[in-house]
Amino acid sequence: MKVPFLDLKAQYEPIKEEIASAVNQVLETTAFAGGPFVADFEKDFAAFCQCQHAIGVGSGTEAIWMALNALGVGPGDEVITVPNTFIATAEAISFAGATPVFTDIDKNTFNMNPELLESAVTPETKAIIPVHLFGQMADMDPIMETARKHGLFVIEDACQAHGAEYRGRRAGSIGDAGCFSFYPGKNLGAYGEAGAIVTNNDELADKMKMFRDHGQNKKYHHSMIGWNCRMDGLQGAILGVKLKHLDKWSDMRRKNAGLYNELMGDIDSITLPQQPEYARHVYHIYPALVQNRETLMACLAEKEIFCGIHYPVPVHLTEAYRSLGYNKGSFPVAENIAGQLLSLPMFPELEHEQIEKVAKEVKAFISSN
Repeated sequence: MKVPFLDLKAQYEPIKEEIASAVNQVLETTAFAGGPFVADFEKDFAAFCQCQHAIGVGSGTEAIWMALNALGVGPGDEVITVPNTFIATAEAISFAGATPVFTDIDKNTFNMNPELLESAVTPETKAIIPVHLFGQMADMDPIMETARKHGLFVIEDACQAHGAEYRGRRAGSIGDAGCFSFYPGKNLGAYGEAGAIVTNNDELADKMKMFRDHGQNKKYHHSMIGWNCRMDGLQGAILGVKLKHLDKWSDMRRKNAGLYNELMGDIDSITLPQQPEYARHVYHIYPALVQNRETLMACLAEKEIFCGIHYPVPVHLTEAYRSLGYNKGSFPVAENIAGQLLSLPMFPELEHEQIEKVAKEVKAFISSN
């Protein structure tokens, strides 16, 4: 029995008739760039996120970059984020003209450690980007308290946290803006590239809607210098179908995580994901801290169990960001996790027998090493 890391086909099969109908509607109406299908999805996704507005764009990277631009973040500014994230978080800061400043993470949640945030703030700090990593929200109350104290913007990088909650509030609804990726492998994935920004700020929403469409408030009337960041109609229609199933898929992910916890919770040499009382996890990734990661991963692959690694090189140690001057040891918690974290198979349709096989083979490996 093969256990893939991710199986997009298993998700597609039960909804393919709905998807085909939605795609045909786009083709029949030729509403390919923006248009009513995107607008309908934006309305529904805003409600899903408990926000007033959602702005569909071309990718999650674009969403973060656009939010920074709309908030006036630019050259000379610093933006605080974490080093254990996909590089897109830092790239967006750089392409806005600002400088990424990293702070270390909590060893239990792998998210921004609010206790370290204050020491990273300087007179040049303009914004904070907490990353809701692997499907679990960062501890937002103390982060927002620090932001309010210093007059800073907060942009939630919720690209892996569709539907995750913090004290009953959904990802993206707490900061000034929340940014989402709909890359195909995400909990809510498009069939191509797409992203969105959510906000409760009317003025900010209007500004971003214009910015994504070359700064137009109506055709050929340009109020600002903008960009082409539009979501296409096909992705809007597909996401509209899949959004209706997202809460159910999140419940399935949580059940799968619960079974992993039950079957492997007695293994002392593995640290399983921890969910604090304030959080409702959606398990985009099921990350475990293990010893001898590469050997274990190879052993599991021999048994047709396929895993992933997120992320082996923290952003501050990449060649791309060498110029920032960070060294190995700058953020010990993030670096330690980067060397041990193994992402086990996780998707809604994962069968119990597959999870049982993963747990059995992990235990067998540990007992023999």
